[in-house]
Amino acid sequence: MSNRLEREKATMQIMLRMYCKKHHQSAAGLCPECQVLSDYALSRLTHCKFGESKPTCGKCTVHCYKPEMRHKIIEVMRYAGPRMPLNHPIMAIKHLMDGLKKKEG
Repeated sequence: MSNRLEREKATMQIMLRMYCKKHHQSAAGLCPECQVLSDYALSRLTHCKFGESKPTCGKCTVHCYKPEMRHKIIEVMRYAGPRMPLNHPIMAIKHLMDGLKKKEG
């Protein structure tokens, strides 16, 4: 997957699955609450004004999430982020590399 936004979407989906499995005991797919968050996050990524030059969410200067949803996604990232290198090392490395790239323009 070479497209920057597609990598970000895939990373977010994996992180949500990891979080949901642990916190909501969802064995197959996402629970309804996490599915709503997933749909919202995918929508935000799809409409990101930065497009392919999008920084990682942690380094983004624009906070496009509603406060409630931002709180939820931060909770997911705090749980899943440290576990990504063990569970999905290649994806974690690509995400780290994306975070090191400077915004164009």
